[in-house]
Amino acid sequence: MLTFVDANVLVYSQDPTDPVKKARAEEWLEMLWQRRTGRTSVQVLSEFYAVAAHKLRVPADHAWDDAARYLAWAPQPIDQALLRRGREIERRYQTSWWDSLIVAAAQLQSCVILLTEDLQEGMTFGTLAVRSPFSSVLEEPPAGYQVARARPLHRPRGRPRRVA
Repeated sequence: MLTFVDANVLVYSQDPTDPVKKARAEEWLEMLWQRRTGRTSVQVLSEFYAVAAHKLRVPADHAWDDAARYLAWAPQPIDQALLRRGREIERRYQTSWWDSLIVAAAQLQSCVILLTEDLQEGMTFGTLAVRSPFSSVLEEPPAGYQVARARPLHRPRGRPRRVA
């Protein structure tokens, strides 16, 4: 399943002030790299670079290298299609403009999961589901159910039953 990663996940992977969230974000990113199912956008990478370089005080060259590695995920550009979809989402779901652009970028890349801390866990936008990287398990267990055989709706072919 393609998973769209928001900037806060990337930031936490570099932030030493919260070791639990840092480890959790790193786990998610490692899994997405291994499976090659991670996606993001130019907007997310811009925000990540700015926060890493200015708030976390990572040297600019290192912050750029960290952001540039996610160019391998073919980030969604900010273009006309993104802006139009973002406006539709903003109007329909009453979300902020910036969150609408994140949702739109995830949808345009056919993602099924939006990994973010900024939207409510379990929210859905069509086929896109929001998951918090810090409250969800990495792997959800498969559904535990058994298929029951249904009784046929029609009588079997052949001779009709004799009524006594």
